[in-house]
Amino acid sequence: MDRTEIRRAWDAVAETYASRRDPTGSDADLLGTLRDELGPDPTVLDVGCGDGARTLANLPAGSIGLDVSRRGLELAAEAVPEARLLQAAMRDVPLRADSVDAITAYHAVFHVPRADHPHVYREFARVLRPGGRLLLTLPSGRFETVREGWMGGRMLFSAPGRDATLSQLRDAGFVDVRTETVSDPLGSAAEFAFATLDTAGD
Repeated sequence: MDRTEIRRAWDAVAETYASRRDPTGSDADLLGTLRDELGPDPTVLDVGCGDGARTLANLPAGSIGLDVSRRGLELAAEAVPEARLLQAAMRDVPLRADSVDAITAYHAVFHVPRADHPHVYREFARVLRPGGRLLLTLPSGRFETVREGWMGGRMLFSAPGRDATLSQLRDAGFVDVRTETVSDPLGSAAEFAFATLDTAGD
């Protein structure tokens, strides 16, 4: 699936996905850990924010939600009216360099082709300030497939594997990577990675 097909796929399933997620999964607790690590009044970017009810709504006021889906952002505007919302692909974040203190990317990066993942992580590093934090879902396997019937539609799932992902994060300039396994919005176990952008900015 190309970028346009992925955008259309998310537009088609945005409401169903929002309605099926459990808002009490323990992956939401990781946001509290992230907030504790940030200074006062941080600027946080939530990549793949979707309807906003799970991650964006639990981030500091004025956080930025980015999603490729217009329908997802319409739902986010209702759920988190104080958030700043951007429609864009995560390969091309429309923010200036060194402009955010943290990025969250929950169940997001593995919905773009795995060949693009290194660029995505470099883009995260570009917009983060040195020392900024990243919290993202860490895929456990190596796969690239389109799941027919997922949430009543079709969706790309793509990842190079856990070790390759950790290597790509380090290559993009992230250090002090630590991981934690918790329950995800659909009730399954999921591993997340916390990482810090090298204070040297490279």
